[in-house]
Amino acid sequence: MGSKGNNYAFIDSQNVNLAIRDSGWQLDFARFRKYLKDKFRITKAFLFIGFVAENESLYTSLQEAGYILVFKPTLLLPSGKAKGNVDAELVLYAMIEFRNYSQALVVSGDGDFFCLVDYLKGKQKLLKLVIPNRRKYSSLYRKFMSDIVFMNDLKPKLAYSKKKR
Repeated sequence: MGSKGNNYAFIDSQNVNLAIRDSGWQLDFARFRKYLKDKFRITKAFLFIGFVAENESLYTSLQEAGYILVFKPTLLLPSGKAKGNVDAELVLYAMIEFRNYSQALVVSGDGDFFCLVDYLKGKQKLLKLVIPNRRKYSSLYRKFMSDIVFMNDLKPKLAYSKKKR
């Protein structure tokens, strides 16, 4: 898998985080980065994330794990939650970097990325679509079943554990 050696990952961090938590576990992002490198020969992993000043230590640890962080300014909702939709940035970066990678791995179950995944597939540039939660993802992606990896199946390898740290 990933026979060409210069593959990039484009990761929707909010979709991954919420979908994995909804599945009842927590992702070890450092182990996930290593998995991407070893399994798919990912040389650059772009992680799209909303910026919240209080999360500086999280951002530092993600960078130390090997991610390239792409920040989106966030808005504070009336509920007190921060909202930063990264969809446009992820698609834009995938296209800006298009000539620089052999194949792209997209990590999200959000159907907003259908046009990107479909385009990459048509250009033979889609390595895999990694969907965080087998039970909750856009039905648009059924077209790409042979290209999908579900993160639910990776829980034993990628779940965060204090013992393993």
